[in-house]
Amino acid sequence: MGWLGRINKRIAVVAVHDVFMAMLSFELAVWFRYQTYGKPQDFFFLWHGTAIFTIVCFGVFWRMGLYRGIWHYASLSDLIAIIKAVTLAILIFLPVMFVMDRLANFPRSAMFLNWPLLVVLLMASRLLYRFSKDGDLRAVFEHTDDGRVPVLLIGAGDEAETFIRGLARDPVASYRVVGIVDHKRSRIGRDIRGVTVMGGLDEIEDIVKRLAAKGRKPQRLIITWSRLDGAAIGALLEQAESLGLTLARMPRLTEFQSGKGEPKLEVQPVQVEDLLGRPQQVLDRDAMRSLIAGRRVLITGAGGTIGSELARQIAAYGPAHVSLLDNGEHALYRIDLEYGELWPDLPRRAVLGDVRDGARLAVVFQRERPDLVFHAAAFKHVPMVEENPNEGVLTNVMGTANVARACQAADVKVMVQISTDKAVNPTSVMGASKRIAEMICQGLSLSSTACRFVTVRFGNVLGSTGSVVPLFQRQLARGGPLTVTDPEVTRYFMTVREAVELVLQATAAAPAGDEGGKIFVLDMGEPVRILDLARQMIRLAGLTPEVDIPITFTGLRPGEKLFEELLHDGEAPQPTPVAGVNLAAPRVIDHELLSAQVDKLAQAAAARDTAQTLALIRHLVPEMQAAANPPAAEKSAAQAE
Repeated sequence: MGWLGRINKRIAVVAVHDVFMAMLSFELAVWFRYQTYGKPQDFFFLWHGTAIFTIVCFGVFWRMGLYRGIWHYASLSDLIAIIKAVTLAILIFLPVMFVMDRLANFPRSAMFLNWPLLVVLLMASRLLYRFSKDGDLRAVFEHTDDGRVPVLLIGAGDEAETFIRGLARDPVASYRVVGIVDHKRSRIGRDIRGVTVMGGLDEIEDIVKRLAAKGRKPQRLIITWSRLDGAAIGALLEQAESLGLTLARMPRLTEFQSGKGEPKLEVQPVQVEDLLGRPQQVLDRDAMRSLIAGRRVLITGAGGTIGSELARQIAAYGPAHVSLLDNGEHALYRIDLEYGELWPDLPRRAVLGDVRDGARLAVVFQRERPDLVFHAAAFKHVPMVEENPNEGVLTNVMGTANVARACQAADVKVMVQISTDKAVNPTSVMGASKRIAEMICQGLSLSSTACRFVTVRFGNVLGSTGSVVPLFQRQLARGGPLTVTDPEVTRYFMTVREAVELVLQATAAAPAGDEGGKIFVLDMGEPVRILDLARQMIRLAGLTPEVDIPITFTGLRPGEKLFEELLHDGEAPQPTPVAGVNLAAPRVIDHELLSAQVDKLAQAAAARDTAQTLALIRHLVPEMQAAANPPAAEKSAAQAE
């Protein structure tokens, strides 16, 4: 088969069209020249010139690949290619004609008419074809081959407008917005800075297909709606995976650096926090500032997940002095170093000390003279405390009692006890020890007049040390498998930032008259199935669950529950003026009676009498349920640690 037989039929049609336009433009240019100046001439007056120009154009257009362009995707790049090809064809034609007949009877000015005429004729046909297919010519002005990533925005609000405006001002922008989807039907069909809102969140698959048919398929979905909830983000993640796209989010407007020109528009990967997050509560920052500004603050467990976030947020409200107390040297060093880097002018002291040591606390409180104390020091790892119950009691129970007594002796204004949902109907020593710690502060909140005792209870903190998210991240880094205890196990989750904000908000709220003996319970939203969390984290890594990364089930560990609770049975939450915070009223034991029992428990734990320790725990927390997998210590109750 000859070379003509191998030519694509579509290319042949385009070639015939372009050659015809070259011939037509030449004739029209010559005709118009003689019609307006000199003696009018008929068409094909210079037929040999028309033939030569047509042949030259055919060769130049073929050589420059003009026929290979797909008209459906005609764009500025095609216009540039046409301009180059027409210019070259004219520059070749003129010397060829000069050699052949010295340009006899050929008006030189006709070429100045021929150049724009041929460009218009070639490009107009392409644009009309694209318009007939798309009904929209705006895509023509997008540089589809400029290396920028085409993206589809999720959300047609202020953040989307900021993102599009930033891209327009950035000559080296990484992204090109090809469309927007939004949850409001009233916005569909409207434009933001020339970009159309193409449909709703339930139409993403159809929108991607339509864009792909136009040669504008997005490679990434970018979330530009900061109030999109975790469930919706999870659904988007699954949809993006099925469409072969990646999912990212634009930095929230509050995350932009202020005072440094235009915000940076580098998108961020979707994090687990985004999948589980809820709309931001409206916070009374003035009340939090009034609580902290000019006060001396002491934080126990300051190097831990909650303690260190408390330290960061408290620093922003202008305390007079911050005392960072922790028994871990490295953890304390890190938060103290961070303070030195970010708040070098804020007076502070890093204090090595153990809340178990009442004498050490007395010295520290006498020297530091705190007005506010946030007690975040605790052992929290359920299986580990289950295997070491005496140590858990000494830190979680005796440590809380020591801090509370030190607060009373030092005339502290407010003590805040950080508790956990594992204290509700506990099945573990850790949960029971935290319930006893709650009871200590409950009793004091009813009997103490000088110091206000506040207890705040919430669920798992996302990404905290020893929690499931860092575990999954390590397992992913090793290539799996991800280990889940049970297919039906669920947990409440909250970001550390949100948890600490609500702790401060609850503490800053004006004390209610019926607050005594009650516990602030943070609204944790809906519990999350850990199996779903594992699958989502695999997808976030760009992999497919059960295909690239397996998931295995290991069974519940000692002391673990299938699901957690935030409230005791029959304990109806009472609303508070603070959004996201409720009040609960668990049973209260008289403080004097409880103190005697706590002292006995501390003596048993200090003596490492595990059987007596466990018996006293069950006496103080009768609602404690039998663990699914009892620890070795319980199997041999008489055996001391």
